Amino acid sequence: MRVDGKGLIDRTTSLSFRFDGHTYRGFAGDTLASALLANDVRMVGRSFKYHRPRGILTAGSEEPNALVTVGYGPATDPNVRATVQELYEGLEARPQNAWPSLSFDLLSVNDLAAPFLGAGFYYKTFMWPRAFWEKVYEPAIRRAAGLGALGEEKDADHYEKAYAFCDLLVIGAGPAGLMAALVAAQSGAQVILADEDSMMGGRLNAETLTVDGMPGSDWAAQTIKSLAAMDNVRLMLRTTVTGAYDGGTYGALERVGHHVADMPKGGVKETFWRIVTKRSVLAAGAIERHIAFQNNDRPGIMGAGAVRAYLNRWGVAPGKAVTVFANNDDAHRTAVDMIEAGMHVAAVIDSRADAKALGDYRVMAGAMVSGSSGRKRLEAITVQTGSSTESIMTDCLAVSGGWNPTVHVTCHMNGRPTWNADIASFVPTPGSIPGMEVAGACNGAFSTAACLAQGAAAARASLEALKMKVADVEMPMADDTHFAIEPLWAVPGKGRAWLDFQNDVSVKDVKQAAVENFTSVEHMKRYTTQGMATDQGKNSNVTALALLADATGRGIPETGTTTFRPPYSPVALAALGAGAQGSGFAPERKTTSHAASIAAGAPMIAAGLWYRPSYFPISGETTWRQSCDREVGYVREAVGICDVSTLGKIDIQGPDAARLLDFVYTNMFSTLKENRVRYGLMLREDGFVMDDGTTARLGPNHYVMTTTTAAAGQVMRHLEFVSQALHPEWDVRIMSVTEQWAQFAVAGPKARELLRGLLDQTLDNDTWPFMACGPVTLQGVEGRLFRISFSGEHAYELAVPSRYGDALFRLLVARAETLGGGAYGMEALNVMRIEKGFITHAEIHGRISAQDIGMGRMLSQKKDFIGKTMAQRPGFLAAGRERLVGMKPVGPVKQLTAGAHIYLDGEEPVRAHDQGYVTSVAFSPTFGHFLGLGFVQDGLTRHGEVLNMVDHLRGIQTRVELCDPVFFDPEGGRIRG
Repeated sequence: MRVDGKGLIDRTTSLSFRFDGHTYRGFAGDTLASALLANDVRMVGRSFKYHRPRGILTAGSEEPNALVTVGYGPATDPNVRATVQELYEGLEARPQNAWPSLSFDLLSVNDLAAPFLGAGFYYKTFMWPRAFWEKVYEPAIRRAAGLGALGEEKDADHYEKAYAFCDLLVIGAGPAGLMAALVAAQSGAQVILADEDSMMGGRLNAETLTVDGMPGSDWAAQTIKSLAAMDNVRLMLRTTVTGAYDGGTYGALERVGHHVADMPKGGVKETFWRIVTKRSVLAAGAIERHIAFQNNDRPGIMGAGAVRAYLNRWGVAPGKAVTVFANNDDAHRTAVDMIEAGMHVAAVIDSRADAKALGDYRVMAGAMVSGSSGRKRLEAITVQTGSSTESIMTDCLAVSGGWNPTVHVTCHMNGRPTWNADIASFVPTPGSIPGMEVAGACNGAFSTAACLAQGAAAARASLEALKMKVADVEMPMADDTHFAIEPLWAVPGKGRAWLDFQNDVSVKDVKQAAVENFTSVEHMKRYTTQGMATDQGKNSNVTALALLADATGRGIPETGTTTFRPPYSPVALAALGAGAQGSGFAPERKTTSHAASIAAGAPMIAAGLWYRPSYFPISGETTWRQSCDREVGYVREAVGICDVSTLGKIDIQGPDAARLLDFVYTNMFSTLKENRVRYGLMLREDGFVMDDGTTARLGPNHYVMTTTTAAAGQVMRHLEFVSQALHPEWDVRIMSVTEQWAQFAVAGPKARELLRGLLDQTLDNDTWPFMACGPVTLQGVEGRLFRISFSGEHAYELAVPSRYGDALFRLLVARAETLGGGAYGMEALNVMRIEKGFITHAEIHGRISAQDIGMGRMLSQKKDFIGKTMAQRPGFLAAGRERLVGMKPVGPVKQLTAGAHIYLDGEEPVRAHDQGYVTSVAFSPTFGHFLGLGFVQDGLTRHGEVLNMVDHLRGIQTRVELCDPVFFDPEGGRIRG
């Protein structure tokens, strides 16, 4: 089926591949789809529901039918679209959703049962008998469901994640995208041009149109060559921009190794990119839609634009006798191109009464295709003109119901497209994505000249917004033919007319949804499964909602579209989770000192999503307690080093930064002086404590908030909600900088001595008192120093940019060791904070008030703050509430356990007699016994009372004395000394 003289493939490089157990040959530059068509393979798969034969429908990523599994064993890759899978030597692919074979599929019996399996049948059928669901219905449905299957062996492929930054991201490398990139690049902007295809140029590679007097594909190649030679341009082939997100961030999937025959060891299969750009241009083109008619799904029925693409780009004739069925002028170009290539065109069937030929071929005006015949491939069609019908023998029917602009990405931030009656489709609504311009076919411009002009205009608008000088780029000459269309969604008649080819949704299903009052387009989608397949309805959604509008008596704009969500096309979970294969579902966050801690033999424990060292064992120690006690001694007697980078760090800047802090904290921060730190308490709206932490004022309008490790994300969301929803008028900017700074606690009596030999600044009690902060330099590196303590000792926290974190940690530990100290981990950190009575989220666990932890005086009466009113509820102030206390064992059993409960002497240890509970415990080497924190009814007034502690789970019972939660240095002299 190859056509001499046509195509952009390399006919000098022949490739062997296998499909469905048979060996075929193709050429370099082929896709699997074009190579199969060249070998006259029409049926490539089965539909999901009825297992009807399916052939190749399109030539792009919107393909709903030609889904195949590539490879075997650990390299198994299911649900690959044959239309984007590049051919390579030795490629092995097989069809899906068919058993025992593609040609003889037992589940095709479903097609005979179609009258009983209409839309929503599962909602009505599997409700009774009720007991059948778990034992009969669900197992059977699960076995029948699904398309391709994952391999049973572990995925052997390698995936990566990467980041890129630019002034202008151009999405799509058709005529509009190329022109936008050219204007921006020649203006000096940093440009990324991303296109999902393996060859840039878009429709210029699929048409015979000319640009500047040369074939469009040649102009595209020349332009791409010019762009590639510029240092300020990055060309990203095989890269699909999958979604638009806040802050000018876009997700993009690059198919790196899908076209490689022999993947080298460690070779990358896919890379998921996070692209951050100042401005963007969407030039994603348009997708041709189908027309529904009886049996319009037979192999050999294709999109008219796809037929042209296979001829002009890959040199393949999709049929020996081609017929065209359309409602617009554009599809006539398919007939013209086929005839010029020497192919036979049986007729062009145009539903418009005034349709005229563009060349030497038969036009059947005012006619429609009403049916087709042939089981595993198209053999003939039935054409209806008025009341008369005619049968035409044909093995390829090229159908065009118009073109749908690719609006998807413009809707990823809750935007909705706008109906354009001139092209009978939706176009993007301006401003849907901040900083994005839309150009070309995806903006409803269907001539080459209009695409080029809009691309250049979009680049100019983007550059002007960036206040960059725009270069004067000469516009090329190109075709400017007007696009004419007369809507036709479905041909009236009996029988099943298909909309969603993969999920077997028919016109009748949509009408049935309307009859059963599923009149919302979202409800219709879920009731019929229209648009819920892997193509997400790219070929069928507009037609389906037009039919729904007709069935409900509404206009198409009023009916609206379903919600488009990222990703634009399927993305492998392995790509999204690149770098985490073999790990748990939760992300693993590691500090800059992680490698040094591992090298020191420290076992790592999870703290939120972070991994932190539990303790640092040395030779001769056999238990963790030995290491922990030693590390506590470092801090109490000399100096210890601890990585505290995991604490949330939120940078807050702007004229209203202090106002924001006053509103979210219970205490005042607008009065905080520069280069000072203050402890703060944050409440939820219901009055309960959300988090505590310190905030430093680094400048007049510049603060850095520190949160607990566990609540960093929650606090960040809280601040964003306040600034965006409660007070959007405030001029303040918020950014998480947790990963940008490596921060280390230097604690102990010799902390100042250690830092004096390291910092360039003078360090004494006058220049750097307790709760001071400011910039410092060490060995030429600019950092920040905070005099704060979580251990109760004289302490500092030293922060440097993350890239210096590993080196600084090793340096600090080495200096500490010369002073009789060293590194300490989470166990020692926990012991010392309990000795000092400091709380963590073990105490502020979500149902604790400020009064409960003894911080009622921090509720300012001079200002409003979140949670203030609710924190004054009578229940918060009532006698008998459980308040924070310290505990120490006084019975024969000296062990305390977190989670144990407290009871009065002589009372049975049951819930009705519960006096409180223990939240945190640790053995204190400083005091020589266990210490605990917990909550006991009226605990603040019961210091000195002895009660029973009972741990029902572990079978431990002892006597505890209630005391002040601050065990160590209650006067605070060591912190301030």
